[in-house]
Amino acid sequence: MQSKWRLSLLFVALGCSAPLAADEVRVAVAANFIDVIKTLGDRFAEQSGHKVLVSSGSTGKLYAQIKNGAPYDVFLAADEERPTLLDEEGIAIADTRFTYALGTLVLWSPQQQLIDEELAVLEEQRFNHLAIANPRTAPYGRAAQQTLGKLGYWDAVQPKLVRGENIGQAYQYVYSENAQLGFVAKSQVFSNGRLKGGSYWQVPEDMHDPIAQQAVLLKDKPAAREWLDYLGSPAAISIIESYGYSVAGE
Repeated sequence: MQSKWRLSLLFVALGCSAPLAADEVRVAVAANFIDVIKTLGDRFAEQSGHKVLVSSGSTGKLYAQIKNGAPYDVFLAADEERPTLLDEEGIAIADTRFTYALGTLVLWSPQQQLIDEELAVLEEQRFNHLAIANPRTAPYGRAAQQTLGKLGYWDAVQPKLVRGENIGQAYQYVYSENAQLGFVAKSQVFSNGRLKGGSYWQVPEDMHDPIAQQAVLLKDKPAAREWLDYLGSPAAISIIESYGYSVAGE
């Protein structure tokens, strides 16, 4: 009887240490990171059992939604400005903000030889439309505006400029060839370190403000904290880098 009683206690103890039930993590993510988060979300689900539900858009519009009470658990922005504001405004959970990726801007065209290192296509205006994300709401759009300003082409390209609501829409304009070229995120046109096709010019970092993409916790729930921990893990960092980002501290 005593051995059976001890065995029962062991089963109870094991039951008490069972993992928490699977949960959902609602993530608001900047449009440039959408392909990466799909991969990360699948790996995280395999590891934790939790499901990542994604809503994407421009960082500015997602910030506005969060301020208006949108029910997100985590915010993955394309800048550090909005997560910092959410911190200062007491909307984000304190001491959870960190840089999860450093973005890279490229000028890209599906046409193989349209873009060269001399940027003759911009100098000679050999295009009908140039796409960028909206500089007012999208950090990649602001970086594109700063780059064109430093190159001395901002005023010249105005008649041919098309603005996407976010970097995803700017990419679609170029991918569909409604615009011959555009400033997009490197992660959108590279996979496993290789250009998917076309021609490109990587914008030097000193031509625009750093694109430090920060994450912050909005709801203090265990599954959301697990997701943020995973985002900073070596396994997640490896995936992030494979899409053309670098990671802070490296």
